[in-house]
Amino acid sequence: MTQNQEILSYLKTGKTITPIEALNMFGCLRLAGRIFNLKDDGWPIHCERLKLDNGKMVGHYTLLQDKSVWPDES
Repeated sequence: MTQNQEILSYLKTGKTITPIEALNMFGCLRLAGRIFNLKDDGWPIHCERLKLDNGKMVGHYTLLQDKSVWPDES
């Protein structure tokens, strides 16, 4: 299973993901790149920018759970 597939499967459960979580769970160093690929494939993924306690901004990604707008996977 590719990182894109692993991340998509995780998002399909309704969970959200940040870059540090993607690194810890999937060894993914470029979550934004994987999200770009998934969005390019038609997946409705939303990014909210979150400010951490240390002042850094990170992306917080969520997959829209309305399956009627998900691309056909057949």
